[in-house]
Amino acid sequence: MLEIHIPGDERPMHLSHLVLDYNGTVACDGEIISGVRERLETLSAHLEIHILTADTFGSVHETLAGISCGLSIIPREGQAQAKLRYVEQLGLASSVCVGNGRNDGLMLREAVLGIAVVQTEGAAMSAILAADVVTSNILDALDLLLHPLRLMATLRS
Repeated sequence: MLEIHIPGDERPMHLSHLVLDYNGTVACDGEIISGVRERLETLSAHLEIHILTADTFGSVHETLAGISCGLSIIPREGQAQAKLRYVEQLGLASSVCVGNGRNDGLMLREAVLGIAVVQTEGAAMSAILAADVVTSNILDALDLLLHPLRLMATLRS
């Protein structure tokens, strides 16, 4: 678990789950982005990692081999609701979600911490507006969790 105190918030965040969109977030064109694997391994000592995907390229099982994470293949229809339901089952108050697509907006808004990433695929405006924080890439997003003082500086009131 990660405990993060944001100055100005009454209660600290107690994060137990990291929920990640796959394509456009931790992968580009079906291939994991360089540097993600190592960060996820480090974070897995503190957070239960979950990756949600429709597996557009059909290669997610091979690509994620060796990474300590749960994988959930979601249907191609109703993805936003499926992602939200997944996070609700984990617990919204203990989940940080990271994504870039329109189908990520609900989970980004409802989780205790939502991080939108803007990378090669771009990011849906609805995802950006739903997030608490926006980063220019997944490595910066994961580094916010590895170095929580950065997150505290961004979110303090």
